[in-house]
Amino acid sequence: MCPTLSEAESKRLLAAHGVPIAPESVVDGPAEAVAAAEQLGFPVVAKLCGDAIAHKTERGLVRLGLGDADAVRRAAEELLAAARPDDGEVGVLVAPMVSGNRELIAGLQRDPQFGMTVMLGVGGILAEALADVAFRLVPIDRTDAHEMVEQLRTQALLGEFRGEPEVDREALVDVLVGLSAAAEATPRLVSADLNPLIVHEGRPVAVDALVELDGTPEGGAA
Repeated sequence: MCPTLSEAESKRLLAAHGVPIAPESVVDGPAEAVAAAEQLGFPVVAKLCGDAIAHKTERGLVRLGLGDADAVRRAAEELLAAARPDDGEVGVLVAPMVSGNRELIAGLQRDPQFGMTVMLGVGGILAEALADVAFRLVPIDRTDAHEMVEQLRTQALLGEFRGEPEVDREALVDVLVGLSAAAEATPRLVSADLNPLIVHEGRPVAVDALVELDGTPEGGAA
């Protein structure tokens, strides 16, 4: 199994190449989690965060919609108590509760035959049923990224939807081009997942991220 970066480190790596990430803090304890939430503004989400934690939802390590200090303190206590020895060093990630009726997914995947690919798809509860995705080989430019957006069959989700503005396609292109740039700049990168990519006020925002690296030591041969 390839090593993974923590959610926070995954986001930092991708944000450095232009992928939009919501502001967040990673803290050590309940009191610090409350302070972070008060600074970010309620409601917030709290997650247990660490390099060895790749599947937070399956383990119940995510607390959503925390509306006040008591809820944040209690959530942080529960999350830290749920850490296992094989999780290694952990912290509590506190981030604003980003809302939106539409979810997309985007990411990178190294194909053994063709090399690194960038992917865009419709996310959320209908993702598997729709299987509406587009792929391109890395690197891509903005024209390629626009073509990927146009290739999605479910174009109605990209227009005005349930009182929300249409998706900012230039911002979505920024995500795809940023992923491609991250892949080019990080030879050890095996995969990256932005799931979900919530459309908030028309703009895509990555609220979760997971980057997988190969086992080559930093600076070593691929």
